[in-house]
Amino acid sequence: MRAHLIRRVLQSGLVLLVVGFVAFSMFRFVGDPVDNMLGPERTQADIARLRTDLGLDRPIPVQYARYLAQAVQGNLGVSYRLGRPVADILAERAPATLELAAVSGLLALVGGVALGVLTAIRRGGIATGVLMTLSLVGVSLPTFLIGIGLIYVFAICLGWLPSFGRGDTVQIGGWTTGLLTASGRRALILPALTLGLYQMTLIMRLVRSQMLEVLSHDHIRFARARGLPEWRVLFRHALQNALVPVITVAGLQLGSIIAFAIVTETVFQWPGLGLMFINAIRFVDIPVMAAYLMLISAMFVAINLLVDLLYLFIDPRLRPAQQRSGG
Repeated sequence: MRAHLIRRVLQSGLVLLVVGFVAFSMFRFVGDPVDNMLGPERTQADIARLRTDLGLDRPIPVQYARYLAQAVQGNLGVSYRLGRPVADILAERAPATLELAAVSGLLALVGGVALGVLTAIRRGGIATGVLMTLSLVGVSLPTFLIGIGLIYVFAICLGWLPSFGRGDTVQIGGWTTGLLTASGRRALILPALTLGLYQMTLIMRLVRSQMLEVLSHDHIRFARARGLPEWRVLFRHALQNALVPVITVAGLQLGSIIAFAIVTETVFQWPGLGLMFINAIRFVDIPVMAAYLMLISAMFVAINLLVDLLYLFIDPRLRPAQQRSGG
């Protein structure tokens, strides 16, 4: 187990390094930030001097090595567009994205498992048919189209919820939250539904398929023959075994919530990391883009690592094989 943990941590670190290098290699295709930072009366001497000051005249590997050396010391650079330290910008924007991702992930996990169990138990009912049809919509439609549809129905037609923004927020130390205000909670509903709907429908269909498979096993029939209560058969024997493969897929999907929140934040003008990244691309703000990609990659890799270890903890059958391979 210890050898597997060390190997996974090293693999995660290697993935982060590769992702960072690929990102730096692609930045040169986005555009030249010097064009946006200098006025129309710039000269070639001004362009060359600014490129030298920013280190853009150096090879990509040298730029990347310099960035990593500064990032280890906590220096993520200065935004070309705002002229502020990137670390301060991330600290301001991260609470909005993490709050949205947490609520969406909780909605996807709880709602997906509950609906998956319900549709597996009552697989011949009308409600199950409606839910399965709606799940196809959630899986098939792109995120931005779902968000636009929710805005049209609940913000424009009904006028129940706001169509953009985060609402009123409360400062708690260095963290800003909208969960403690009425307008903040109302503003969170539509983005959270938009971001978590795809993951919820995917988890629901996966839980349903696993539950149907487990309910056909012999140990379920034996448990019912022993006279155990139906709720105990379903939740203690069936659901526990069905969740083992679900955990891995659910963990990957919850990790993708943070990575792909950029679309939802753009649709709802949510003041988080995704909207910041879009603005950075428009201005070719390389320090902000690099910091965003590294942060999202670190979160995604950390979640995957946690899910991998949790999977080994829940399924003891994998531990001997992993220990043998580590030895």
